[in-house]
Amino acid sequence: MEDPTADMGGVPGTRGNPWMLKTPGGGSEFLAFRDPALDPPAIVVRFGGTELRYHLRCLNDLDEMLKARGDWMPLGIAEEKQQAAAGTVEAWARSPENPVKGWYGLTKGLRGRFAMYIPPVMKALDLAEINEGPHGGRMRSA
Repeated sequence: MEDPTADMGGVPGTRGNPWMLKTPGGGSEFLAFRDPALDPPAIVVRFGGTELRYHLRCLNDLDEMLKARGDWMPLGIAEEKQQAAAGTVEAWARSPENPVKGWYGLTKGLRGRFAMYIPPVMKALDLAEINEGPHGGRMRSA
């Protein structure tokens, strides 16, 4: 896996050279980059005037979970105040059973939508495949 703590301006996915990505289904574009200098280190997502942050370690944790699963997993995108469907990437990102024992989202009130923004980052790093079918997206380890 590419070093998620790299922070050189020319390296893709850093503050100096953010990824321009699309949400699953191609509905919206957003910027994303790794910022290991934050406390805690984070993946920063920006769209419009909104900035979201997720634990940087989510890249490794999600990769390990998907590899162990070995099959497609529904994304289940949901806002923080919405219930995430069981068995989805979104539910895993909130679960007390995941490696951080709860939310990977760091921005109170905006901790949801993990499954909207992190899978495209994983795809950009060649860590995952995303299938954007008519009944919602799903992903698996690459």
